[in-house]
Amino acid sequence: MTPSKPAETQTATLAEIAREAGVSAPTVSKVLNGRADVAPATRTRVEELLRAYGYRRRRAEASRSPLIDLVFHELESAWAMEVIRGVENVARDAGLSVVLSESAGRLTPGRTWADQVAARRPHGVVLVLSGLDESQRALLLSRSIPFVVMDPAGDPGPDVPSIGATNWQGGLAATRHLVELGHRRIGAISGPSRMMCSRARVDGYRAALETAGLPVDLGLVKAGDFHHDAGYRLGLELLRMPDRPTAVFTGNDLQALGLYEAARELGLRIPEDVSIVGFDDLPVARWVGPPLTTVRQPLTEMAEAAARLVLEMGRAQDATTATRVELATSLVVRSSTAPPASG
Repeated sequence: MTPSKPAETQTATLAEIAREAGVSAPTVSKVLNGRADVAPATRTRVEELLRAYGYRRRRAEASRSPLIDLVFHELESAWAMEVIRGVENVARDAGLSVVLSESAGRLTPGRTWADQVAARRPHGVVLVLSGLDESQRALLLSRSIPFVVMDPAGDPGPDVPSIGATNWQGGLAATRHLVELGHRRIGAISGPSRMMCSRARVDGYRAALETAGLPVDLGLVKAGDFHHDAGYRLGLELLRMPDRPTAVFTGNDLQALGLYEAARELGLRIPEDVSIVGFDDLPVARWVGPPLTTVRQPLTEMAEAAARLVLEMGRAQDATTATRVELATSLVVRSSTAPPASG
């Protein structure tokens, strides 16, 4: 059954939606508030109508819990701790608490998560390397719960606010540094190809080689997954090659640490035998031996910017224009890079 939208408007009142769904207005209110005591079929029908009418609860009606929801696709590394720190900084200053969720490696949270958020009624949602499907976006919009994507895995779309970093420029700077040291055979261990940030870093690596007049040898480019084990496994593949690379750019610091392990297992010295550049500048990058040359991604600042943006959107009376912000990356040169050994 197609809802009969009023011709003069694209929105409807709760009473109109209730009448269309054949339920009471309090039942529609229960669905909006994420209450569990609604039959699944009724909930589905009401949600369909809310989406069809583009219903958005007026902000004055949308009582909020003192919370910010922070959603990770994976929650298992020092990288995540830097992001949590940034959101916590902003939440603390605003008198709010942070609720952490993980989508178990999926790039969109499950439906249950969206219902839980609707029931919590937070001030906003920050999604990290994640996104929302159409129904989840509609559910949050209908409850006037703003959301921002930090470091989006794919293209978030023109109407989704997002905070990112200059990943392409970072990959370019890392590889250009190695070229300027005299390296000509430079390998790369990327992150997952499905992630926009990973593709951008490798594109920067390729651009640096091409600008220097060096060939891009696809045999030296390995697709990792941003984890330590991938850096170790793919590092062994690169460093066991008969004509191995004299330098390797890794898509993040964790893979660089895995590459450290591979080099030591093969009896290779860093940087005398192989130079290594990471990406992120996690605290551990300063502590390893030798300290890691890496591209600093301002993770804490990115998280702070995402949290501030979502709170600003919640305070706005009208829909906020979608914003795309990219914070600058910078190369941090330490002791893991040096000119290649002569000969």
